[in-house]
Amino acid sequence: MPRVKKGAAVRRAKKRVLKAARGFRGARRNQWRTATESVTRAEVNARKSRKVMKREYRGLWILRVNIACRQRGVRYSEFINGCKKAKIALNRKMLSEIAIADPQGFDAIMNEAKAALA
Repeated sequence: MPRVKKGAAVRRAKKRVLKAARGFRGARRNQWRTATESVTRAEVNARKSRKVMKREYRGLWILRVNIACRQRGVRYSEFINGCKKAKIALNRKMLSEIAIADPQGFDAIMNEAKAALA
């Protein structure tokens, strides 16, 4: 069998990695081996950070809803339990937006949750 050289494919792959390494400092931007390591590591960290960001936002929404509940004399866990029993299908993000933008609407949801608990 004849020897196969992967000139064009390798060039394309290297170009893709070095383009992704633009903006990195020092040799990480233009040396092939360090650039591949840096780009791989950056992709891994980017994926992790996307997951962490989702986690942190959920915590922020829960904190906001908790504060709104405490102002109305109810604990967060009781409020969420009441919402589930009253079949109020709003997620934490929407509840926090309502608590900030529409306090009367949040009061109405709170009253329904309290009624479901009693």
